[in-house]
Amino acid sequence: MTIVLGIDPGSRVTGYGLVNAVGNRQEYVASGCIRTGGGELPARLGRIQAGLDEVIRSYCPEQVAIEKVFVYRSAESALKLGQARGAAIVTATMAGLEVAEYAAPKIKQALTGTGAADKAQVSHMVQVMLGIRGELQADAADALAIAICHVHSQRGLVRLAGARGFRRSRLQR
Repeated sequence: MTIVLGIDPGSRVTGYGLVNAVGNRQEYVASGCIRTGGGELPARLGRIQAGLDEVIRSYCPEQVAIEKVFVYRSAESALKLGQARGAAIVTATMAGLEVAEYAAPKIKQALTGTGAADKAQVSHMVQVMLGIRGELQADAADALAIAICHVHSQRGLVRLAGARGFRRSRLQR
């Protein structure tokens, strides 16, 4: 049993989602959004830190996963997103948690089978995989997708670590 916190960072809205990895399945724990409101960026980053600190204290996750920065429309937007990610990463590491990072296409691939899936497809798969009825906030759904991607990636690594070796095919001999 491992609780994973997924974080979808944003300077205005940061989504979070927690899943419990039990055997070969995941269970929904909680999700939501930290809305930073208006004001200067330093104050918004402080609200991200305080909100995630509260989530970590309330749910005691053992692992954290966050979306990697991707190319954005403008340099200013990319910098703000990077600072929001930084606030989230520092909050997790200050709580003694390691942080795994995943690119958006990898997250989409893990949930839908294609790295080109749209937000609606990802949200639908999150709801199906976790048995969630009703609407999810977009940023919370993305955060849950990040957590699920991390669980799947960790399972893959465990399987690889347990492999005893590879068999050669006849053509390689």
